[in-house]
Amino acid sequence: MATPFITAVGRRKTAIVSIRMSVAPKSSILVNGKNVKDYFKTNERANIAEEALTKAESAEHYAIIAHAEGGGVAAQADALRHAISRAIVKAEPNTRKVLKAAQFLKRDPRAKERKKPGLKKARKAPQWSKR
Repeated sequence: MATPFITAVGRRKTAIVSIRMSVAPKSSILVNGKNVKDYFKTNERANIAEEALTKAESAEHYAIIAHAEGGGVAAQADALRHAISRAIVKAEPNTRKVLKAAQFLKRDPRAKERKKPGLKKARKAPQWSKR
């Protein structure tokens, strides 16, 4: 017997989102107990989070419960999209090609570069004076 839900983890920078996805008559996304539109204040962030569902054109509707921690809201939205994409591929393997082409299955490797000694930031040097 298959489990009643599918789990997946998405990451971006220092944000980590773990989700539980199950088939439901009406789709809904809850992030840390709040609706996705309420958790991500702007429509842009909420749309990024839901983008995987619209791109996959899933015939089935899914209820998604997400736990997000770390990072900022932008990174959490991207991490949620990553997690949802991974879960959809587990549920419907034929959507992999579409999601892979949209680069939703690839973890974005960009992260903040560390500060180096003798510099003010990662690459910014103190002002140079000839005399």
